[in-house]
Amino acid sequence: MDLNGKQALVVGLKKSGLASIELLVRAGARVRTTDLKPLEQLPDAAALLERLDIPFRQQAPEVFEGSGLIVLSPDVPADLAPLEAARRRGAHVIGEVELAAPFLKGKTIGITGSNGKTTTTSLTGHILKEAGFEVQVGGNIGTPVTAMVESSREDGWNVLELSSFQLETIVEFRAHIGLALNVTQNHLDRHHTFENYAAAKGRLFETMRAGDFAVLNADDPICVDYADRTAAAPQWFSSKRNVTPGACLCNGKLVLDGKLLMEADEIPIRGRHNVENVLAAAIAAARAGVEHGAIRRAVRTFRAVEHRLEFVRTLGGVDFYNDSKATSVDATLKAVEAFSGNIWVILGGKDKGLDYSQLRAPLAAKARAVLLIGAASSKIAEQLNGAVRMIDAQTMDRAVALAYAEARPGDTVLLAPACASFDQFRSFEHRGEVFKELVKHLDPKI
Repeated sequence: MDLNGKQALVVGLKKSGLASIELLVRAGARVRTTDLKPLEQLPDAAALLERLDIPFRQQAPEVFEGSGLIVLSPDVPADLAPLEAARRRGAHVIGEVELAAPFLKGKTIGITGSNGKTTTTSLTGHILKEAGFEVQVGGNIGTPVTAMVESSREDGWNVLELSSFQLETIVEFRAHIGLALNVTQNHLDRHHTFENYAAAKGRLFETMRAGDFAVLNADDPICVDYADRTAAAPQWFSSKRNVTPGACLCNGKLVLDGKLLMEADEIPIRGRHNVENVLAAAIAAARAGVEHGAIRRAVRTFRAVEHRLEFVRTLGGVDFYNDSKATSVDATLKAVEAFSGNIWVILGGKDKGLDYSQLRAPLAAKARAVLLIGAASSKIAEQLNGAVRMIDAQTMDRAVALAYAEARPGDTVLLAPACASFDQFRSFEHRGEVFKELVKHLDPKI
């Protein structure tokens, strides 16, 4: 992509947008920027724009005129009316991942799914690093892809967590190994329909080529469908049955390419969904060239990702777990499944148009109570009515205090909200940090 002298507009000035600006400037583009917020509310952006002498205008329809290239940050909907008008004028509208694609050196492992992306991305990077590979990890986790360009190497691997927001705008971006862990309802407030959401994730496989590998969940019908949309060779994983080529859970053992990889109880992170994450990561690592023994050793030393079924502490015989990253109903279902029972579940936040009634049976079977917080609490209460005891806690501090006050030794207090965080918190990370701080400052029961 020749960007020298090209008029480019960057839309959205969070981390991805700022990294895109720097890449565009290095490539010689003439950059303008915009955001829904005024610049005085974006201190990091203001500092960068001043340093690089980049103009800014607060977002309005006329801002989108006059640019041949428009680069969207992941949180900017791709179907905004001014973007549709820009496309009709012939503007090239892409996302930050697509912008990085022609500049990123080495090979890429792209990981998507409704649940488990962060854990699987971190685990895959960990396996490759422990095996002695040159590897960097980023994307939707940590470092924007555009910020990984300068540190990428021809002999290295880029392991990327990729969301539907990032994938819906790719055209030329290519993963040499692509993973789809599962596809369940999420982000319907952004994509409008489940079909649109699934199609956005499927873009990862549509841009792959012959000789690449598509690692797919054999037990998920949407993932199975992706096999018909790709030139890559399908590699299957299943926690329910034998599959080939790929990996499966068979009689408590993980089997990779027909050979024993490890016992399931050797995996240090809890939950059946994490067995599936290990299966997928193991296939990806194997196709990258890592041997069974190195995969097994690396998995044994992996620790839970922060905010993903993260153990916080035990106090008075009560365990506390932080799964703030559980921002969908499916993620919360998997978190609940990881415990045998006696759980106090903190639910709520910003609704994403999801159906919470799917939680009725699992919570009825395992939860002592649900503590409701945030903007979605009334909708959740209506859809769970009669299935489980519900406590209207409203805020995180009250939820933690009320759960601990009633919990008995052997119980678990679990933050698994099934919602976005933006009603009361800056991000799911902020929500998880607040939860952990509240738990750490609880006093022992007398």
